[in-house]
Amino acid sequence: MWDGWMEFGIATLIGVAAATVVAGVAAVTLRVITRRRRWAGVLSRQSRAPFRMLLLVVALWGAVQTTFPDATWRSILAQILTILIIAASAWLLASLVVVATDVALGRYRIDVPDNRVARRIRTQTLIVRRLAIALIVIIGIGAALLTFDSVRAVGASVLASAGIASVVAGLAAQSVLANVFAGLQIVFSDALRVDDVVVADGEWGRVGEITLSYVVLDLWDDRRLVLPCTYFTTTPFENWTRRGSELLGAVEMDLDWNVSPERMREHLHDVVERTDLWDGRTAVLQVTDAVAGYVRVRILVTAKDAPTLFDLRCLVREAMVSWVQRTMPQALPVQRVVMADAGAQPPHDRHGADPTPTHDGLFTGSIEAERRASTFTNAIPVVRDPEPGR
Repeated sequence: MWDGWMEFGIATLIGVAAATVVAGVAAVTLRVITRRRRWAGVLSRQSRAPFRMLLLVVALWGAVQTTFPDATWRSILAQILTILIIAASAWLLASLVVVATDVALGRYRIDVPDNRVARRIRTQTLIVRRLAIALIVIIGIGAALLTFDSVRAVGASVLASAGIASVVAGLAAQSVLANVFAGLQIVFSDALRVDDVVVADGEWGRVGEITLSYVVLDLWDDRRLVLPCTYFTTTPFENWTRRGSELLGAVEMDLDWNVSPERMREHLHDVVERTDLWDGRTAVLQVTDAVAGYVRVRILVTAKDAPTLFDLRCLVREAMVSWVQRTMPQALPVQRVVMADAGAQPPHDRHGADPTPTHDGLFTGSIEAERRASTFTNAIPVVRDPEPGR
């Protein structure tokens, strides 16, 4: 009896020693490769623990299978160690997926101005990582359950009813599945990417995270807006960085008729040339309306991205308001009120008769005008009888 336990102890020590040697050789090899390749360092940090765990469990499983003296406990321990091997293998595979995706993401930086391709690859890579890890976990759990004879016997009946079960599960979880497929559609159709600037549900923010069920928006005021993936496949939304981050914004001002657009235009160019917020593409001042006692001045400026454009619009608005107050106070918007005597009579001409205005409109009042009106209304001309009595 003691001989059997002695053999088991020796086999265990040999297995642990072999696992230690293999782990040491792998660590030294990765340390040497790390000097030339960055991915080796990432692999060493992420996969060291699961790799050593797998080696240790395999060594113990081999010792138990070959030299454990008690046959009853041997099968129980072998099954436990088999489950641990499956768990360690799943852990190692998941770490390898993380390493591969981290290395891929490291080649595409998103903290540079032109990062559209990098954001697309980052979004798709993160979704693939989540899918791969979820698949590894599901397969690992299934493999662990199949180590039990009772579960393996039930498997045949489960497979036989898989069709009905899939229909029931699909009906019960249709909203969840809809979000999953919507998440895949968003990612692989390149409609939305991590770090995109969007306007959704009336809120302006940047896409911080995309999962298979929801999208997280980092709003401009540090709030977080969580929306289901189906929102972005069924509801229109604005993507301000779909092809590029450059944007054009407007600043509108209602001023008095005494304003000088030429002088304002000259000052606008002085303002934008003194700031780094302007990207140098467009700086235009136009009078877009002049009714109701006001002159509407619209200023169009461009910037490299949405936050910079917001600051640029605020800067231009403040600079133009200060300039108008300082140099053209007569152009400030005012309200005009005409005071009239309630008993005053309307004006007359010099002969004392009420003036009768002549009517000559665009579509009435002359032969040419009526002919012009007929071309727009397709009116059928009425032929009048030259002799009414006949």
